[in-house]
Amino acid sequence: MLTLRGHHLICLHFFSGEGYDVLFIENLRDGIKRAESEEIEVVSGDDNICAKCSYLKGHKCMHDEKADGEIREMDDTALKLLNLSAGQRVKWQAVKERIPGIFHEWHNKYCDDCDWKQACEKSDLYREMKMR
Repeated sequence: MLTLRGHHLICLHFFSGEGYDVLFIENLRDGIKRAESEEIEVVSGDDNICAKCSYLKGHKCMHDEKADGEIREMDDTALKLLNLSAGQRVKWQAVKERIPGIFHEWHNKYCDDCDWKQACEKSDLYREMKMR
């Protein structure tokens, strides 16, 4: 079963084909494909997407010294906005249907300072949500 952490449940909807490296991008594509066809287990901490990230060391994000704590805080916020909790199982489409209702709060809190902002801005869904 595919596992996804809080912020991936939101951010993967805006994936535009970019990532850290080829292996990570392939894993992102595979994760989205799996999410569209199977049930997702919501997790706290690293998930199937993190598994192929070169910054993951011992179940922690080592992108920089603050990264793991910041990401866990993002995950908590994402789960609250989506009204989900770790251990739940959910369908991708059910999460997707919640995105319009939470997008602006999420965007205002996280997107402007995110390293992935330029990649997300290439997504049709992201641009559509911003215009609402």
